[in-house]
Amino acid sequence: MKKRVNHRAAARARDADRWEEDRLRASGMVRMREGAEEEEDGELRTHVVVHDLKPPFLDGKVVLSKQQAVVLPVKDPTSDMAQFAKKGSALLRSMREEREKRKATQASLQDGKAGTKIGDLIGIKAPEKEAEPTGRQEDVQSDSFSINKYVGGGGGGGEAGGEGGGEGSGEGEGEGDAAARAKKDAQFGDILQLQANSDFSRNKSIAEQRAFLPIYGVRQQLLHVIRDNSVLILVGETGSGKTTQIAQYLMEDGYTTYGIVGCTQPRRVAAMSVAKRVGCELGQEVGYSIRFEDVTSEATVLKYMTDGVLLRESLTEPDLDKYSAIIMDEAHERGLNTDVLFGTAARPPAPPPTVARRRDLKLIVTSATMDANKFSEFFGSVPVFKIPGRTFPVDILYAKVPQEDYLEAAIKQAIQIHLSQPKGDILIFMTGQEDILATCEGISERLIECGEGVPPILVLPVYSLLPSELQAKIFDPAPDGARKVIVATNIAETSLTVDGIYYVIDSGFCKLKVYNSRMGMDSLTVYPTSQAGCNQRSGRAGRTGPGRCYRLYTEYAYSHELLVQTVPEIQRTNLGNVVLLLKSLGIDNLLTFDFMDPPPQDNLLNSMYHLWFLGALANTGELTPMGRRMVEFPLDPTLAKMLLFSEDLGCVDDVATVVSCLSMPTIFYRPKEREAESDAAREKFFAPESDHLTLHNVYLQWRRNNYRSDWCNKHFIHAKAMRKVKEVREQILDICKQLKMRVTACGSDVDQVRKAICSAYFMNAAKMKTIGEYVNMRNGMPCHLHPSSALFGMGVQPDYIVYHELVMTSKEYMQCVTAVDPEWLAELGPMFFSIKQQGETRLEKKAKARANKAAMAEEMRQHEELKAAKEAAEVRLGTGSSTGGGSGRHRIATPGGLSFSAAGSSSSRSDRPGGSTPSRRKRFGV
Repeated sequence: MKKRVNHRAAARARDADRWEEDRLRASGMVRMREGAEEEEDGELRTHVVVHDLKPPFLDGKVVLSKQQAVVLPVKDPTSDMAQFAKKGSALLRSMREEREKRKATQASLQDGKAGTKIGDLIGIKAPEKEAEPTGRQEDVQSDSFSINKYVGGGGGGGEAGGEGGGEGSGEGEGEGDAAARAKKDAQFGDILQLQANSDFSRNKSIAEQRAFLPIYGVRQQLLHVIRDNSVLILVGETGSGKTTQIAQYLMEDGYTTYGIVGCTQPRRVAAMSVAKRVGCELGQEVGYSIRFEDVTSEATVLKYMTDGVLLRESLTEPDLDKYSAIIMDEAHERGLNTDVLFGTAARPPAPPPTVARRRDLKLIVTSATMDANKFSEFFGSVPVFKIPGRTFPVDILYAKVPQEDYLEAAIKQAIQIHLSQPKGDILIFMTGQEDILATCEGISERLIECGEGVPPILVLPVYSLLPSELQAKIFDPAPDGARKVIVATNIAETSLTVDGIYYVIDSGFCKLKVYNSRMGMDSLTVYPTSQAGCNQRSGRAGRTGPGRCYRLYTEYAYSHELLVQTVPEIQRTNLGNVVLLLKSLGIDNLLTFDFMDPPPQDNLLNSMYHLWFLGALANTGELTPMGRRMVEFPLDPTLAKMLLFSEDLGCVDDVATVVSCLSMPTIFYRPKEREAESDAAREKFFAPESDHLTLHNVYLQWRRNNYRSDWCNKHFIHAKAMRKVKEVREQILDICKQLKMRVTACGSDVDQVRKAICSAYFMNAAKMKTIGEYVNMRNGMPCHLHPSSALFGMGVQPDYIVYHELVMTSKEYMQCVTAVDPEWLAELGPMFFSIKQQGETRLEKKAKARANKAAMAEEMRQHEELKAAKEAAEVRLGTGSSTGGGSGRHRIATPGGLSFSAAGSSSSRSDRPGGSTPSRRKRFGV
């Protein structure tokens, strides 16, 4: 009888034997001849040698930034607000457990009794094939709970899923049809319809509403200051009209005669809603442009866009010739793209900024009051124009005692307002999708418990993954007699104005991205919001009438536990994309780039080093051709490298699927009390050598099943996440086609996909130590296979693997692991790894390393000499970088100048072309 081999026990025995031999050899008791270990295994193993090579452009750089430490977006980590944010909501945890338990119980009953006599008796019916779920419609209804139903007032069916079928609702829907449907769903500019919800909006004409805004009283003074200055800081309280009116004033003053007026917004929904609002007044002359959606035409003269769109435009058109004026709205939010635009558009590094090269360009920066002086000093003491007054007064009410559970407090406060306060819609600020849906569910369920006689209510969520047609519903008026409650993230803090809001409930918390240097990635964490954010939230209540803001924290917490301003994103997130963008904009020396708030030193160094070994930066610090192509993808540089390298391997289509799946937190779900069943369902998709290929298998199977949601539910897969994966995949492939990349699939040769993954994650390589445990080859950190990994529990585990990220829980678990060949590590990451050659001595290795380093240093020296000679030649010819755009550049006439007569022009302004500020002539002049 043949004895069954236990691979795990055999591996443990081999490890024990090797440990004993190592101890004996270290003590000098035995001497082991070279190659004996390989002979025992019956084959020659490939050994990878680890070394650390740094580029010459980073040598000797010690003090690289004014900011030395990582900035956390919290004032006092021991304060009540910080502790409550760390602890989270107890109600949310209990609701999550109850929901999972309810789903598990229902599913187990249906699986065991549906279609039987017992099932018929207790009311469990077998699912009918004709009534299969139609993709997004069913999924949205299940996620929305009862949030769109009238409570207590009778009537009203659920509106949540009433519009539009899902992407895979049709049995025979092809890939092209589904892609077209996904793109149509993403464009909800046409769905967005702004209607009057308040008495003020219904009873006043648009002209009367414009005249009522505080900015209307200072219109002529504002235009006068704009004509006399290239850069202007505009300060106005929430509701003053600066977002919707400034662009119209510039248009009426003639700035759109020889160019267009651009206005940036921090978020895509804000750009679309503002464009829709201004379009109601001006018509087709207004358009908007967001990521993957451009709703502009040749007739467009007012263009609203996200700051990222303008930054992308500056890559191909540094002087932004088509713009006569640019308005950077809500600049106090200080996003990554905003800070980069500050440095390239108006701050004078080398090369000169856009404003210096084009004195005819007007830059208007709108800010909150507390940031005004800081912005003015950064741009060189430019003027600050203040808009006095607020549209309507807002009463601020604080909690008497600290609220430990902000979710429970928000639900109680919303119900109290609904039952006791006069008419008016309610806006609740929460942290994320799960909090929002739990709040909607809690309000609906508790009002149902109140019984008959409760006034009708319509509860609507707003978060990023919500389908476009449902996001647009927040702008629709509530039915007669009903009150509308909107539960949103901080997306509703700025620019996004919902008519009819009279009550605001501020939880005091928000989610922020913070870079974890040990994990090497950004993590989304709940933190207390800032005082500026609180003021923005309260201002939402005073747009169309006197309002009231309920703050679920004490006045002491507001004054002593909250930061005055939110920590800029550039100081708390990964800077890989920022470095790549600045390099592509021609900023060679990032170490001297003058940020408004300098980023942490470690983050900046790590980002440059990271881009170098990915191949985006050369040994001299210059941007490589691959780096220029990486900029085109709105992805992390690591994922962009994986896509570009896959073209040479002939697997762009497969890698695009993997990258899209990695953009989601997870596509699997593991309900409580059904862990074994869900684990068994996941194992059906396992690729034994790669978790990345497991994700690829899931997408392929989903596509073969016509993108059906019921298939996802059966296999414990998030249907909504898969639809988002499909949408992201189509967007990535569109960019690949624009770059003229060959989009092909590798078929059954999945080793090409594994090699492409290794090309992007070789820095996260690990070597097997024992069964299930690996050691990071670069830093020696122990890392373990997660029990959910496809490689966990294999009979024979690979010696070398790469992982996507580390998850810090009870252990350092590797997330998304792929087995790789050791030769790939040496080929794709030569700065870290090489193959041990037989007969090569240690001295020979050191000599080879010294020669390699000397060659890199010589390359850097030649680059510096060539650069110095080029600069000297430019100085002699008078064509240095200080001259900016050059004489042949198209100039846009400035309204109000000598060659242009405009309404409202002032005779006291300067007669210089462009009307620059005299005191700023040296700084911004050519």
